[in-house]
Amino acid sequence: MKWTFDDLTEGTVIGLGEKLVTAPEIVEFASEFDAQPMHLDEAAGKASVLGGLAASGWHTCSMFMRMMCDGFMLDSTSQGAPGIDYVRWKRPVLANDMLTGRITVVGSRQSRSKPRLGLVTMRGELFNQRDDLVYEMQSTAMFLTREAAAS
Repeated sequence: MKWTFDDLTEGTVIGLGEKLVTAPEIVEFASEFDAQPMHLDEAAGKASVLGGLAASGWHTCSMFMRMMCDGFMLDSTSQGAPGIDYVRWKRPVLANDMLTGRITVVGSRQSRSKPRLGLVTMRGELFNQRDDLVYEMQSTAMFLTREAAAS
């Protein structure tokens, strides 16, 4: 199924599958982008308020984006996004956590200036293996209408 604006109605929930977070990938991401001790070293992570080797919040955002792309965006009429309303890191994402994600459509409207486009507001969430909410975000993305995609 190729997701279009017409398919993304309020209340639509799209599962994004699972992602195992490994210690080497936490360290690799942090080494390049967020080299704080709690993201680079298990002992430093345990000594911090995070309680263990923890993924950077930005790493968590990146993992979510990958899950969203694989889960539905790459099979959609997405035309990009004007921005993100908010991102919240609710709990630490630790090495060996199994993340499960989902997107929920919270609103949509057709563009007045570009009627071939619809704007879809989505809330994204990640949960760990204990079903704790670890990450949430909200953003608006642009999708072609079914009619526009067919032409």
